Amino acid sequence: MGKITYLVGDATKPQTEGNKIIAHICNDVGAWGAGFVLALSRRWKKPEEDYRRWYRGGRELGFELGKTRFVRVEDDIWVANMIAQRDIKPVGGIPPIRYEALQLCLEEVAKKALELNASVHMPRIGCGLAGGTWDKVEPIIMDTLVKKGVPVFVYDLKGKSA
Repeated sequence: MGKITYLVGDATKPQTEGNKIIAHICNDVGAWGAGFVLALSRRWKKPEEDYRRWYRGGRELGFELGKTRFVRVEDDIWVANMIAQRDIKPVGGIPPIRYEALQLCLEEVAKKALELNASVHMPRIGCGLAGGTWDKVEPIIMDTLVKKGVPVFVYDLKGKSA
């Protein structure tokens, strides 16, 4: 079985050749303005524009927890906007991340990655503003991507033990 490759660097600048998908978590309330999305928006405008248009379209456009949209930002790079966060603040001690929604999103990412013969790149998704923990996120990545043969690269801005 494969493994996750951990790198020090910026996930918006994937360090591999070939097709690449940058996966990240979005919330379900239309808020885009903190966390990893800021780095995405500094690099490309399309992911934010698509997310906002998708949010405005609501359920009619399939905007709901567990759904993913892919935005092509370069010839060989797509951004996966994954709706896996309920609201932006904890409610009743429950963090915004929804692990079940993340699993559904990553299953879609796996399908797209296999279709494109792409590697998947990400920060430690769900473990910042979404309030998740890596010990819960990592096994989901292993089950949905790595076990299907999709190369996965997780980026930390500074060295961190995996």
